[in-house]
Formats: sequence, structure tokens, C-alpha cells
Amino acid sequence: MSSLAPVAVLVRGSAKDIDAVDGVMRAAFDPAYGEAWTPAQTLGMLSLPGVWLTIAKVDAGAVGFTLTRAIGGDAELLLLAVKPEHRGKGIGRALLRAAMAEAVARGSPRLCLEMRANNPATRLYLGEGFVKRGERRDYYVGRAGERHDAHTYIWSGDA
Repeated sequence: MSSLAPVAVLVRGSAKDIDAVDGVMRAAFDPAYGEAWTPAQTLGMLSLPGVWLTIAKVDAGAVGFTLTRAIGGDAELLLLAVKPEHRGKGIGRALLRAAMAEAVARGSPRLCLEMRANNPATRLYLGEGFVKRGERRDYYVGRAGERHDAHTYIWSGDA
């Protein structure tokens, strides 16, 4: 698909990459929030029409990924994860931009996402032109029972 910096490359993923995706997810998502999907959940989503997986690799090992789907003219970024030791190198931004470009190529000029309100990735999304469009109070429940608001963001490729 494309290369980033001199160390990472983006490739199309499939169900055969589930172990690598799960490894990235376990490293990237803080277990306190309960946001990581199980391999079965990820495989279930991958089996649906309009869903694509993009993996960022360094030295042939997965260090990040996006899981995205296109439905009825819109696209949704379901997951974006980068291993902590590979953050700050442009990998998350490259994955996001690839998802945005693929959404447009698939006829979905809008890309939406929903995430926990205090997610540090908010800076990335705002920096790429996403706009906050909604909020769900107390939507997410963490492992210890604490509640977190969900924020909805939308990017429009035809704006």
C-alpha cells in the first residue's frame, strides 16, 4: 500500500493475521478500559462485507493496524492501534490516512469513529480534520466499573 518513514510499511491484512492483530491490540489498549476486542470479535467483523484490515509492519512484524468498514456511503473506523514502543513515529497517522483514502476510494467520503472521551488519540484525529459531532454520556464501562463518555467524530473527504 504505502511506506512510512524508512522503517514501516502498510499492507492489507486478512483473517490469517489475527494473531498479529491480537498481539498489537493487547499491547496497545490499556486493559483498565476493556477496549481490546477478542480474536473472535475481530474475525467476526472481518468476515462481513465492506470491512478491511490494514497492518503496519516493521521488519516483517506487526506494530499497528486499522480495522475499517464501509456501509451505505459512509465508513467507520472501528479500531486503530499502535504498539506503545512504536508511537510517535507517524505510524498511527499513516494508518489513519490510509483508512481515509481507502474510504474515499470505496465511495464513502465520510469516515466516522467513536472513542472514549479521555483517549489521547483525540489529538491525532483533530489534527487530521475530524470534527466532534456527538457525545454519549457514561457509554463505556471500564474493568473496575467506572464509566466514560463516548465521543463521535466525523471526517469528510469532500469538504
